Amino acid sequence: MDSLSQAALGAAIGLAVMGRRTRPWKAAAIGALAGTLPDLDAFYNHGDPISNMTYHRANSHALFWQTLASVPIAFVAAKGLREMHQFGRWWLAVWLTLITHALLDWTTVYGTQLGLPFTDTPFAIGSMFIIDPLYTLPLLIGIVVALSLRDMRGWRWNVAGLVVSTAYLGWSIVAQHHVKGVAEESLRAQGHQVERLLVTPTALNTVLWRVVAITPQGYLEGFHSVLDRERKMTFESFPRGEKLYDALRGNWSVDRIAWFSRGFFKMSERDGRAVITDLRMGQEPYYSFNFVVAQRQSPTFAIVTPRSFREMHDLGRGLNWIWRRALGEPLPPPR
Repeated sequence: MDSLSQAALGAAIGLAVMGRRTRPWKAAAIGALAGTLPDLDAFYNHGDPISNMTYHRANSHALFWQTLASVPIAFVAAKGLREMHQFGRWWLAVWLTLITHALLDWTTVYGTQLGLPFTDTPFAIGSMFIIDPLYTLPLLIGIVVALSLRDMRGWRWNVAGLVVSTAYLGWSIVAQHHVKGVAEESLRAQGHQVERLLVTPTALNTVLWRVVAITPQGYLEGFHSVLDRERKMTFESFPRGEKLYDALRGNWSVDRIAWFSRGFFKMSERDGRAVITDLRMGQEPYYSFNFVVAQRQSPTFAIVTPRSFREMHDLGRGLNWIWRRALGEPLPPPR
């Protein structure tokens, strides 16, 4: 999730755990700081954009390493605030803040390597978009009230914010399951042979969902709103560039994205450049992660150091479509 959401979650947990044992601003500040620590890995340059993408949310988001790191972080916090008599509580607050950061990221589609050093599997539920105001707002309200009242009434408001935001996460999983059922029924009715299925929300909401189905012929993309009146979906088909993938299979960059995206990727040739695209984040034809991995030298390709390939997005048009389509209006997606 975005940094504001993670900081808010950390501050809310800090306030909830410490209660009246310390000043509320101290609990909120330490919680917010601990809540942002795992994402500092984004500032480390691994040498190329594919490495930076796939090593983000790795060791700093692993539950094992976070548990070990929580002890010295809590010690520094308690010592710096001259509250070593509260070390146990500070440790609990820091530990919960760190692991809930990773678990919240798990709800997005990006991929979080929770199990390191035992497994490097990038876990992803995919029920939340990386930014969702309806998740973050209850946390912020609870924190502001808690810092304003500075008594048990404020503590209760903060806990209520945590309960509401967590319930919203639960709703996202229920909605995802519902849309997955609609998608599976529609795909069967239309006679599609599906190898992999992805169901994830569109930007900033959990009402309108995007479905990607990998098939032997390429991939399908469709959208369904929980407010749609009919329990069916329509899909558009697109090529995945299988021949280009076969030609470049074995290259580290290509294999890395194929693994990290869990098979939800496509390859294309653009102006003599071989581009690999993660299909999970964005929608056709606009995606967040596109990488140039090779340059044509007829009749073959020469491997190059991967670099990002940017596409221009009409953000206003896209958000307007999402709003209208989420309300159930049967609009074709913007292309």
